[in-house]
Amino acid sequence: MSGVAFDPDARAEFLAAVEYYEECQTGLGRRFRTAVEMELDGIEAMPFCYRVLHAPFRRGLVTKFPYAIIFVIEPGFILVVAVAHAKRRPGYWRERAQKYKGGVR
Repeated sequence: MSGVAFDPDARAEFLAAVEYYEECQTGLGRRFRTAVEMELDGIEAMPFCYRVLHAPFRRGLVTKFPYAIIFVIEPGFILVVAVAHAKRRPGYWRERAQKYKGGVR
């Protein structure tokens, strides 16, 4: 794999979560970012080990935070479709993911 790419909406929600956690407590945003980066490292290293939600979408869970990384395995890279809070608006990302079904987007 040559890396991880973010859907623009997924990047925006990730950065918003980092900002939210940092506003809650100094340093918490940095810890959240680190936890997401560690999960992304695992996803990039072994993407087929992660649970399939609705083919072709898979999910990685962020350690110590209630977030999931929804991604698609593309030829040569991982595409992050959502960085989703696990308890809010379940499945909202499916609407965004419609543009990704059936091939590279």
